[in-house]
Amino acid sequence: MRILVIEDDARAAAYLVRGLNESGHVTDAAQEGHSGLAMALEGIYDALIVDRRLPGIDGLTLVRSLREHGLRTPVLMLSALASTEHRVEGLRAGCDDYLAKPYAFVEVLARLDALLRTADRPADSAQSLKAGELLLDCASRTVTRQGKSIVLQHRESLILAKLMRHAGQVVTRDMLLESAWDYEFDPNDNVIDKHIYRLRRKLDEGFERSLIRTVAGAGYLLETGF
Repeated sequence: MRILVIEDDARAAAYLVRGLNESGHVTDAAQEGHSGLAMALEGIYDALIVDRRLPGIDGLTLVRSLREHGLRTPVLMLSALASTEHRVEGLRAGCDDYLAKPYAFVEVLARLDALLRTADRPADSAQSLKAGELLLDCASRTVTRQGKSIVLQHRESLILAKLMRHAGQVVTRDMLLESAWDYEFDPNDNVIDKHIYRLRRKLDEGFERSLIRTVAGAGYLLETGF
């Protein structure tokens, strides 16, 4: 999953980003309300972690703006303000969950998992995906093709998940980059091609048909109908 952390405390942000990345997520961070809002409005994130007290615009205003724009991305708000009144304010502003500081990272992760399970979004938030012959367990990064289990590397699983969510449709290289790398990554010309090559070798070994098709000048397509 791709997650955006909006937190002005650099140490707290680094702590969250490191933990989320180690848990298998792709994580971006913003340290100010306006920039965080702009990034969130791109609509590429599966979940947001938002601090309540932010420079620029505060967390409540940011979340209200997201909801006014029609963005339904799940939001977990973090705050040192922990009274019932403060929690209610956060939920009424449009947050899906509210966690008081200090917190344990395992609880952040558990609450995110709960939000992603229950979010009213298409298969983007699913922990397992099925498309044609493939069944992908996102947590274990294991894909099964006709009973054969294949273990994937982290970015391979993220790229395959993107292709499976859009099975039968062309997925551009930019879309694949967004699904598997953060903003700070500076891609070279063939990084996606290399990962697709490795994916094909793993998925197609022992089978006559290749599932991932290159669409010249456009991107890649996962074929499901044979």
